[in-house]
Amino acid sequence: MKQGEFTRKNGFNIDQAECEKANVNAAAITRQSKSNLALAFVSLGRERKRDITVFYAFCRVVDDIADSAELSVTEKRVRLANWRQMLRTSAPGEPTLARDVRQLMDKYSLPPEMLEEIIAGVEMDLRILRYPTFKELRVYCYRVASAVGLVSIEIFGYRNPRCREYAINLGLALQMTNIIRDVWKDFQAGRIYLPQEDLVRFHYSEAELAKQQSNEHFLQLMEFQASRAREFFSRAAAELPPEDRRAMAPAEIMGSIYRGLLRRIELDKYRVFEKEYRLSKPEKAGRITAQLFKTFLNWPRRASV
Repeated sequence: MKQGEFTRKNGFNIDQAECEKANVNAAAITRQSKSNLALAFVSLGRERKRDITVFYAFCRVVDDIADSAELSVTEKRVRLANWRQMLRTSAPGEPTLARDVRQLMDKYSLPPEMLEEIIAGVEMDLRILRYPTFKELRVYCYRVASAVGLVSIEIFGYRNPRCREYAINLGLALQMTNIIRDVWKDFQAGRIYLPQEDLVRFHYSEAELAKQQSNEHFLQLMEFQASRAREFFSRAAAELPPEDRRAMAPAEIMGSIYRGLLRRIELDKYRVFEKEYRLSKPEKAGRITAQLFKTFLNWPRRASV
C-alpha cells in the first residue's frame, strides 16, 4: 500500500500510456480522479487548488509507475530515476507535468529532497514485501503518506511550525487505516504490511492469512493496528495549531473521512476478507460539510469519529 493507495485505492486510476506522453498534465490526470483527496480540495481557493492538483498528479504518476503490471522492476527503477532527474532539471521530451512540478517547487521553495522522499517510498514496494517491525514500516508510511502531507501543507500555507508534526502524524494515521482496510488486497498482490512482530505477538500466521481466517487472533491483531492508527489521529489533533485550522481544512476533511472509515471497519469486526470498505457519497458529503463548518468557525479540534 503505497502513497498512492491514498489515491489509487479510492478511484484515482490513469492510463499508464497517457502518463508517458509529453503532453500529459495535472488537469488531465485529475479529471480522472474521484478520490477522497480530490474531494478535500473543495475548501481551497483557485490558485492553491491548481497548485495542489499539480502535486497530486505527480504523486499519482510516480505511484502508477511503481505499481504498473506492464513494466519490469528495472524499467520501473529507470522511470523513477528519470523523475528524480526531472525534479532538478528539464529533459528532452519530458511531460508537461514535470515542468509544472518544477515551477511549483520554485513557487513554494520546496527542495527536491521533499519530493524525492515520496519516490523513495514507492520504490520500497519494488524490493520489500514484508516488514519485520513497526519501526521499519513507519519509515515506509512516512515516505508514502507523511511526506505527501509535508509538501501539501506548504501549498495550503501555515504559520506555526507545529503544523509539520501535525502533517506527519496525520499521514501515519491515514496510512495505517489503509493498511487495515487493504490487508487482503495487499496479500493478493504479494505484500503484507502488518509488521511480522505483530503477527507473532498475536499468534496469527501468514498461512492463516492466506486462508482468510478471521479468528480471535486476527481480530486482536487488527484491533492493535486500529489502536495504533487512532493514536496517530490523536497526536495529529493535539499538534494542529489553532491559528492554522482554516489553512488545514483540506487535511482535516481527509482526516474526517478516514476516521469514519476506520470506525466503520472496527464496528464491522474487520471483515476485510469479504468486504471492500468505503464511505458512501452522502456520508462523505456530510463529513466534508461538517468539517468545513467546524473549521471556519474555528472550533477546537478533537480526534472524534
